[in-house]
Amino acid sequence: MVSAVFHSPLERAPVTPSPAGGGLHAPSPAGGGVGWGHAVAQLAPTPALPQGGREQKAPFDWRGLLLKVLPPIFGLGLLVGLWAIVSMNSSNFPSPAETLRQAVDVFSDPFYRKGPNDQGVGWNVLSSLQRVALGFGLAALVGIPAGFLIGRFSFLSRMFNPLISLLRPVSPLAWLPIGLLVFKGANPAAIWTIFICSIWPMIINTAVGVQRVPSDYMNVARVLNLSEWKIVTRILFPAVLPYMLTGVRLAVGTAWLVIVAAEMLTGGVGIGFWVWDEWNNLNVKNIIIAIFVIGIVGLILEFALIKLATAFTFEEVKT
Repeated sequence: MVSAVFHSPLERAPVTPSPAGGGLHAPSPAGGGVGWGHAVAQLAPTPALPQGGREQKAPFDWRGLLLKVLPPIFGLGLLVGLWAIVSMNSSNFPSPAETLRQAVDVFSDPFYRKGPNDQGVGWNVLSSLQRVALGFGLAALVGIPAGFLIGRFSFLSRMFNPLISLLRPVSPLAWLPIGLLVFKGANPAAIWTIFICSIWPMIINTAVGVQRVPSDYMNVARVLNLSEWKIVTRILFPAVLPYMLTGVRLAVGTAWLVIVAAEMLTGGVGIGFWVWDEWNNLNVKNIIIAIFVIGIVGLILEFALIKLATAFTFEEVKT
């Protein structure tokens, strides 16, 4: 039997003395000339060394920084400018400077208490956030599982689609009298209103996410004979998570919008009640301050949910 041994051309050749006495070199595979190892070394790229032996840092991107900072500044400046023009043409509308002085006074003691209906802006914001958290939490406990069931089973989808299409366009404030009648209290009625306005986005987005899961995933689950629990936890939940978090963002934004109007009607402690009470006192400066507070809190909630969605879905989420 004849056997052949194949050697890689990159194997190290034996080192032999140079015929010219100039040291050692590896012989050429062709049998002559300059050693192939020396030729490879000459062809290899030599890393460029930075001047002075130090790494050169990239210059700071001032243009990118200005493009990020200047547009918001110009937008706020435009708002303040229009505000100043309106205040100059109206004797009852406060100027930005007057409102700023009033804001410093309001936020110097935001957590004072002088009675059940006279509390600082901090207590009002916390009361509104508490109602939103309770109503939204109940809506998530009901809406997300309901969305999974409606999206998973076609019978339930055909059963509940007409009900959702009928009830979803109804204004959330239309449910407030029903809450007052059933729960006999302003605070539970406001939480009920938040529950109603928050549940629809979570049901619809979760159901749509389940229905858009690729059929190949479900075919593999049937072939592997997976249980319904494993289908939900291993296949549906990871695929539906981006849709579900989108529903959560929409629900929180809607809830924060609705709570202001609900508290105007129900009274008590809350940012909506504070706006209405200041209107009854003809304190327009505090109303403007409340508008900015509502906007800033809504912005913080939106930013927090964007960070949450980005962390769990590994997708770029934009406002």
